[in-house]
Amino acid sequence: MRPDAIASSPAPQLCFGQVRHLRLRPVRHGFRYGMYFIRLPLRSLGAGDFGCRFFSRNRRNLLSFHDSDHGDGRQPLLQWIDGLLAAQGVHDADGEIWLQTMPRVLGYVFNPVSFWFCHRRDGALRAIVADVHNTFGERHCYLLETGGAIGVAEELAARKIFHVSPFCEVRGGYRFRFFAGRRSAGPHAGSEQTLACIDYDDGDGPLLETSLSGRATPLNDRNAMRAFFTFPLMTFGVMARIHWQALKLWLRRVPFFSKPVPPEQKVSR
Repeated sequence: MRPDAIASSPAPQLCFGQVRHLRLRPVRHGFRYGMYFIRLPLRSLGAGDFGCRFFSRNRRNLLSFHDSDHGDGRQPLLQWIDGLLAAQGVHDADGEIWLQTMPRVLGYVFNPVSFWFCHRRDGALRAIVADVHNTFGERHCYLLETGGAIGVAEELAARKIFHVSPFCEVRGGYRFRFFAGRRSAGPHAGSEQTLACIDYDDGDGPLLETSLSGRATPLNDRNAMRAFFTFPLMTFGVMARIHWQALKLWLRRVPFFSKPVPPEQKVSR
């Protein structure tokens, strides 16, 4: 599958999928949850709304997307991401920008990670920004790029400098892989699929394996209601599950690391 394959579609998408997480040591601990997320083509969408009764932009609804939840919360989203890329020496991501994130549910959202997929005008995937949040209200952006187009299933790396979990030290690094394309068989043949894999090595070897997968559907009233009732209060559940899994690790005596002083740097590679 090509990571830039879905860039040709200009319409917002609501993706149904699953998040998986596996800790390899000192105890083996894993979980998986069904969930959904949205993918928005920011250049094609502009300042427009979604044309849905139950999913709104910048106003309260059952489901909603607020521009102020992303970027620096002040600038228009395209201005912010284009400025971030330019400041890091990426000047040719002049094609579509897809933002993959979770929406607000009844006005509440917590996004552990959002992805900005930044394409060139020819459709090639030029860079990805992983926008990471922790439960302390802090965030950090990891810029993933190679100096040119990102190839099929290419592994991208970033040194870990941001505290996320008290059960992981701030050392080592992440390995990212992204896939996208259309299913060729099965009940959802022809539908667009996305997969993001994030593995973490802490310096002693592989520690965590994480993935986020989704099947794209149109962002419309029917799918918005399906999402709302299939996964009720999903974003509230994200925060609850983070603390529930943390309690399980604590009860299993996994080493606990206090939160270090947050880094001043806001973007890293």
